[in-house]
Amino acid sequence: MPVRRLSLVALLLLTLSCNTLTRAFTPVEPTLAPPPAVTDAPTIPVITETPLTPIDIEGAPPILYTPPGCQNVPPATVPPATTVAEPTATPLVAGNPEISTDEQKRIFEKLVGTIERVYVYPDYNGKDWPGIVNNYRAKVEAGLNTETFYIEMNAMIADLGDEHSHFESPAEVAASNADLSGALDYVGIGILVQSLPEKGRVTVLAVFPNSSAERGGLKAHDSILAVDGSPIAQDGEAHPQWVRGPECSAVVLSVESPGQSPRDLAFIRYRITDPQPIDAKLVNTTDGSRIGYIFLPTFFDETIPGQVEQALQDFGDLDGLILDNRMNGGGSSLVVEPILSYFTSGKLGEFASRNDSRSFNVASNPIHNSQTVPLVVLVGEDTVSFGEIFSGILRDIGRAKIVGQTTLGNVETMYGYDFEDGSRAWIAQERFDPPVSHEFWEQTGIVPDVEAFADWDTFTFENDPAVTAAVELLGHK
Repeated sequence: MPVRRLSLVALLLLTLSCNTLTRAFTPVEPTLAPPPAVTDAPTIPVITETPLTPIDIEGAPPILYTPPGCQNVPPATVPPATTVAEPTATPLVAGNPEISTDEQKRIFEKLVGTIERVYVYPDYNGKDWPGIVNNYRAKVEAGLNTETFYIEMNAMIADLGDEHSHFESPAEVAASNADLSGALDYVGIGILVQSLPEKGRVTVLAVFPNSSAERGGLKAHDSILAVDGSPIAQDGEAHPQWVRGPECSAVVLSVESPGQSPRDLAFIRYRITDPQPIDAKLVNTTDGSRIGYIFLPTFFDETIPGQVEQALQDFGDLDGLILDNRMNGGGSSLVVEPILSYFTSGKLGEFASRNDSRSFNVASNPIHNSQTVPLVVLVGEDTVSFGEIFSGILRDIGRAKIVGQTTLGNVETMYGYDFEDGSRAWIAQERFDPPVSHEFWEQTGIVPDVEAFADWDTFTFENDPAVTAAVELLGHK
């Protein structure tokens, strides 16, 4: 199924879509354990020897904010097409270590055995699994270089067609672990974006607090049309990586806010080590009610529960709360469980594998009136996996109403199986059974109580149709 991916501009492309994860296992006798924390920073972009261009050119917009540490550095622009290497989510490793054909064969056979033992669909999702295995076994036995081997293992899993299971090389495993731990270290302006090449732009999903982006005037729902004069989307592909560059260098962006004409803004790039932020604020109401709003960009970052807890502490008692999952591509149970605990408790359903099932139980962790405050969850086509499960649970048990757009339905639970070379296979191993309705969300998706949606780049928070509908559904205005 089609799933968009989110991008953390200036260094890192965060692959957050379609990730319903549990803790990592190791075949053949798995041991349940959380994914290990990784402190390696993502790759710093490679800068060529092309001289920087001073920003004090005629017509350049003023720089509204200079980050600490950059005050004594003359600002300069970097031509995006010539000086910044293509983006990568790979940590600071020299690629993937070479592995022998014999090792490839061992990994292949263990992977096949793991899928045959645990894959959630006994009929292999209606696919010709023996034929798939024979096809890829012949490729491995014929000899593959290391990188091609990892590509082929991912392709083999993809042939199962569940649009969820996948294979990661050792470098990709390290990058995923770093993402989950919230260990970000990159140079940029501090924004999370979604690429919209069909519209010739990338749109801003969230702005890091106190970042160059925020202080320079960028807001969520703004769109970036060009970087230093070059269109950000060319030949059918968007290039959000062009926003990044050397520390303390300047970048001029052509920005369009919903309903406004494009304008140029200048920013100084700086090193960012803060975790990916949520967006928490009170909604302006005309009846004096206190309605909170929290944008949850992902469940693939272990810093998110603490941020949500702090937001609830800061809000105090509320008359209603809107949880925005429209861009939430899923993540880890290690993140979802503590967030659910703020709003509910008890048995919230079951995860059913091929042979057995396990209860999904959450203990209560109230913050002010969070266990009783009326909830509305916003969903859309970019709400995937644990984003869907989280939203569906709260509605299924009567804790929340749903506003937005029907989700695509991708709610298998994946388990990670680690191999001897450091690679990992994420295999769909369980389906989720809601506690009350027992609906099969993999087929139906999460259907909203009230439909209200529009493209992210066409509205602001103040005129967001889904937020407006949510406030009305909460009985306020």
